[in-house]
Amino acid sequence: MTGCHRTPVTVIGLGSMGSALAGAFIDAGHRTTVWNRTASKAEPLVSKGAVHTQTVDEAVAASPLIIACLTTYENTIEALEPAAATLQGRALVSLNSGSPAGARQMAQWTLRHGARYLDGAIKNVPSAVGAEDTLLYYGGDNTVFDEFASALRVLGGDTVYLGTDADLAALYEMAVGGTLLPALVGFFQGAAAMQARGLEVASMVRFSIKWFEMINSVLPVFAEEIDRGDYSKPGSSVNLFLAGAAHDEELGKEANLDMEWHKPFHDLLKRAVEAGYGNHSISALTEILKNPAPNA
Repeated sequence: MTGCHRTPVTVIGLGSMGSALAGAFIDAGHRTTVWNRTASKAEPLVSKGAVHTQTVDEAVAASPLIIACLTTYENTIEALEPAAATLQGRALVSLNSGSPAGARQMAQWTLRHGARYLDGAIKNVPSAVGAEDTLLYYGGDNTVFDEFASALRVLGGDTVYLGTDADLAALYEMAVGGTLLPALVGFFQGAAAMQARGLEVASMVRFSIKWFEMINSVLPVFAEEIDRGDYSKPGSSVNLFLAGAAHDEELGKEANLDMEWHKPFHDLLKRAVEAGYGNHSISALTEILKNPAPNA
C-alpha cells in the first residue's frame, strides 16, 4: 500500500525512542513529519523519507495525528506550547514517562486547546519498536484509538486499549514498571559478587533468565491471592523470606558489597511479621504497602 493511503503522522521528540517511532511510520508508508529542538537528530530520518520542519507549529499543522515522545509530561507541554492553537481538531498521543496525575494534567491541557488526547506507554526498548510482540497500551479518548488504531499498531503488534480514563496507561506503566529497578539492582549485585570471585558476569546470565522465568510463572498465583485477599496457603511465606535476610548480610561481608539497598525490603518483611503475616504468602506484603510506615 502506498503512503498516500496511510494516515499522515507527526512525531515530536527524536531521542532514541522517538526516532524509532518515526522510523516505524516511515517504513510502513506513512507520510511522516518530524520535529526536534536539536535539528540534527532529524537528519537520519529525513534520509529515509521524513519531512523535517523548522518549527513545532509547522510540524503539528502537517498531520491529523501527533505523536509526542519526550521525557516527561512537563517537557511535552513545554515543547507543544508554541503550537497550542494549531492543535485544535487534531489528535495528540503522548508516549512519555510520568505519573497518573501528570497524564490527567496533560489531558486537561490538550482538551483546553481543542484537541483529542490519548495517553500511551511503550513496554520495550527502541530496537523492538514495530515488532509483532512489542506491547503498547493506551488510555483516553476512544475515538482517537478507534480512528488511528491501524497507524498505532505499526509501532507494535501487541497494542491494547485500556479504557477512557486518560491516566490508565501511566497507572499501568508505573504499576508494572515498579519491578524494573529492584530486579536490575539484584542482577547488578549478583554481577559484583561474581567479579569478587574472579568469575565472568556472563556466566550467570542463563541462570538469571531461568530465575526470571520462575518469577513469571508465579505472578498469576500471587495476583489471585491478592485479588481474593487470601494469603493463607503460601508457596513461600514471609518468614521464609525474612530468614534469608541473614544470607544477604553474609554475602555482603564476603564479597565486600554495599547491601544497604536491602534494608527497606527487610523492614517491610519485619512489619509484615508484626502484622501477623509471618506464616502467610509473601504476596501479603501488598497489605503492608497499603499502609505506609508512620515515618515514611
